[in-house]
Amino acid sequence: MSDHHNMDNIRQNVREEYAKVAEASNEGSCCGEVASCCGVSDDAAINTLISTRLGYSEGDLDAVPDGADMGLGCGNPRAIASLKEGEIVVDLGSGGGFDAFLSAREVGVSGKVIGVDMTPTMISKARKNALKGKFSQVEFRLGEIEHLPIADNTADIIISNCVINLSPNKQQVFNDAFRVLKPGGRLAVSDVVATAEMPEEMKSDPLLHAGCMAGAELIEDIETMLQKAGFENICITPKDESRAFIKDWAPGRGVEDYVLSAYIEAVKPGGVDCESGVCATWHTCD
Repeated sequence: MSDHHNMDNIRQNVREEYAKVAEASNEGSCCGEVASCCGVSDDAAINTLISTRLGYSEGDLDAVPDGADMGLGCGNPRAIASLKEGEIVVDLGSGGGFDAFLSAREVGVSGKVIGVDMTPTMISKARKNALKGKFSQVEFRLGEIEHLPIADNTADIIISNCVINLSPNKQQVFNDAFRVLKPGGRLAVSDVVATAEMPEEMKSDPLLHAGCMAGAELIEDIETMLQKAGFENICITPKDESRAFIKDWAPGRGVEDYVLSAYIEAVKPGGVDCESGVCATWHTCD
């Protein structure tokens, strides 16, 4: 099987699994195989518990339309984003729009948030949520994160929550993120990364891949990919405590011995703010 064909198969599997999650969420039922790994529930109280465990406040959850928080994620990328009023934000793998809506509150009506997702059902759900919440500065576009439907040098910041690990071509994800960012633009990502080589029987399990585990790359490989894309000030911060909730994604499989959640930060060179030293105050990892 060619690499290209294999990548298409991985994308199609992920698209189908997350379409099941979106459809189950719309129907108020639960939830597809991904749900057992990433925590989606038909019970809003359980989703609240999952999201607060990932770093969101109850105020965050109250600030978005019902159904936007689907309990999908492995952290809170806004915690490291330092969003400012008027900024343009791109959310890779925007799902039901949870992080996009919270970002919109921070950038205000003078800013803009563009969510990108490759699952049509998720895009429809997010657009309905935007109407419900009257988020006029938020737009959702159907597309792959490896080939963003966004012009060059558009975004001040790109965020993403537990989505890049799902891509079969992460180098292309980082290349296109670099293209879309303005000079001086920031990357602020929460994602699952590998701390040790995973056994082949885990890496080839499509359910572990769709559940945000088997596709995780080694930290040093992610750093190399970011460098190749052109980023600087790269900072990858693993969170050991995340192994506790990752263990619940695949009970009894031992996946938590190989992967954990991490914050991934990087900067596209060339911004005026970076040249004046402001960029260094955003970037906190040595």
